[in-house]
Amino acid sequence: MIVRIMGEGQVKLDDAHFTELNKLDDDLLAEVQSGDDAGFRRTLTALLDAVRRLGTPLPDDSLEPSELILPSPDATLAEVRELLSDDGLIPG
Repeated sequence: MIVRIMGEGQVKLDDAHFTELNKLDDDLLAEVQSGDDAGFRRTLTALLDAVRRLGTPLPDDSLEPSELILPSPDATLAEVRELLSDDGLIPG
């Protein structure tokens, strides 16, 4: 699966990591819905760190179709709230 982190680029991830990332996405969705800014910041950082740790960055000149698009590390809770649907960032 190809994941784009807005403002950073694309990362290729093995589908085996979907469960771990989906758990973080569920936590992030709950924090966005409750307005928990500190929890949101902590979980967004953990989600982006997991993608970076588990994935392989694609070259900057590569433009693959992204299956997932994640917000930038400096995104606000309000900005992410606009991006989210009831399913979160990662389709379940």
